[in-house]
Amino acid sequence: MTKDKLCPVLIGTSGYSYTEWVDSGFYPQGTRTPGMLELYADVFPIVELNYTWYQMVRAEAISRMIAKAPESFLFAAKLTRTLTHERNRDWQQELKQYREGIQPLRKQLTAILVQLPPDFDWSRSNRYYLAHLLDALRGFPLAVEFRHVSWARDSVFAELEKRRVTIVTVDSPSEPNLFPCLDIVTNPDLFFVRFHGRNRQGWKSANMQKKFDYSYSREELEEWNEKYLTSLRANAELGVVFFNNHVRAQAPENGRLLQTLLQN
Repeated sequence: MTKDKLCPVLIGTSGYSYTEWVDSGFYPQGTRTPGMLELYADVFPIVELNYTWYQMVRAEAISRMIAKAPESFLFAAKLTRTLTHERNRDWQQELKQYREGIQPLRKQLTAILVQLPPDFDWSRSNRYYLAHLLDALRGFPLAVEFRHVSWARDSVFAELEKRRVTIVTVDSPSEPNLFPCLDIVTNPDLFFVRFHGRNRQGWKSANMQKKFDYSYSREELEEWNEKYLTSLRANAELGVVFFNNHVRAQAPENGRLLQTLLQN
């Protein structure tokens, strides 16, 4: 397939405000957290917001953050963990808060990322919950990342297609119960890729630094481009790719490498 028939791809990282990225050389020495987004936006056109998973998003904070980036800069935002990993009876009220808090980002939002935990399998109760969650988020661009292999079935893909919800393509260690890496497009408007790294031992640990401590080689990214990315680009209008291997600034290093490979 010729390049002119492949959709554009925006590359970024999962999060940007890592102090260790100063020591690793991505940000200049002396850079403080408030100044990181402006510097990040000089290199990448998009970022995946991590902090929205750890805490409920607030419109005031989002507005201050947007002001630090160019108008053309884009975002993806994780859904708060109390709606995915720590679900409770008040989830509908929390979702209302999230919808209100994320509003200032609407014009620059590529997708809300619904990242589901590894134990969220294809059970009746989980299917029911996810359906209601997606219904409650209607009106926003959505991407769903499954971690459990039981969701890898045609009926799931068909339902996401009907809803025009993007399924996230994930590169991670190959483990029996993990959702596989697939070049499936369920929303022709957008495909969404996350590179977690292939540190198998680290993935099994509870240590986040070990889990995402991995650097992709040029050969690995070239192979991934040929095996998955070309197919994804042929079936969507836009693609976003995020590197989550943030340890020692390996994510921005790999992001820039992939940018170079796609330009050649």
